[in-house]
Amino acid sequence: MNNIWTIAKKEIKTYFSSPIAYAVMFVFSALVGFFFYSIMWWFNSQAMQLAQNPTYYQQLNINQQVYSPLFGNMSIILLLMLPLLTMRLFSEEKKSGTVELLYTSPLSVWQIILGKYLASLIVLLAMLGLTGILSIFTFAFGNPELIPLLAGYLGLFLMGAAFIAVGIFFSSLTENQIVSAILTFGALLLFWVLNWASSAAGAIAKSVLDYLSIFQHFEDFTKGIVDTTHLVYYLSFIFLGLFLTHSVIQSRRWR
Repeated sequence: MNNIWTIAKKEIKTYFSSPIAYAVMFVFSALVGFFFYSIMWWFNSQAMQLAQNPTYYQQLNINQQVYSPLFGNMSIILLLMLPLLTMRLFSEEKKSGTVELLYTSPLSVWQIILGKYLASLIVLLAMLGLTGILSIFTFAFGNPELIPLLAGYLGLFLMGAAFIAVGIFFSSLTENQIVSAILTFGALLLFWVLNWASSAAGAIAKSVLDYLSIFQHFEDFTKGIVDTTHLVYYLSFIFLGLFLTHSVIQSRRWR
């Protein structure tokens, strides 16, 4: 565990000694802030219009009408941003030649992978934590439910962790960071559009495509529902990404 944490600290230092982490976190926070403001403005307008009708006014739900669409927008922004975060993890080391030193070190392949993965997860947590500041306003001026809010953030974290696992895999395949980012984005986009393709498929194919769609499993989290099926899916997805990365590195380490 000490070796994993040592690698993680090195990667975190690398992230914040360059503009990458700052740029990703800034753009992510700015876009989320924009969507939050837009959705809240619409919600307040609806509340003012329905204030004279107690029946309809009581049906307003800030979790469903503000946070659910906000979480949906955040998931798409993560799809765009996280490939930029993971593209350098192995590609940069390959291009600079330091990957050979890493491979010949006494560290195991799993320690190397998990250390880099942990560093990316910490940056992801920081990104999500910054957006959590927006919730101060909703709790100060509204009455959102905490459990559905936490469930939504859990879903975002699991989805982001799955995105990072895919990004690490593609970063291990090439020394070109741009190629790594494009391949990661393309793969994640494919798992997104599977949900669209399922609408035109037969019953069996639809159920398979729906299960494979990474965004289909996210919807329940935005509603405050934490289903073990979705947890198993994301954890399996993460393991598969890391396992493929391990296979790539292991095969090249002993060449």
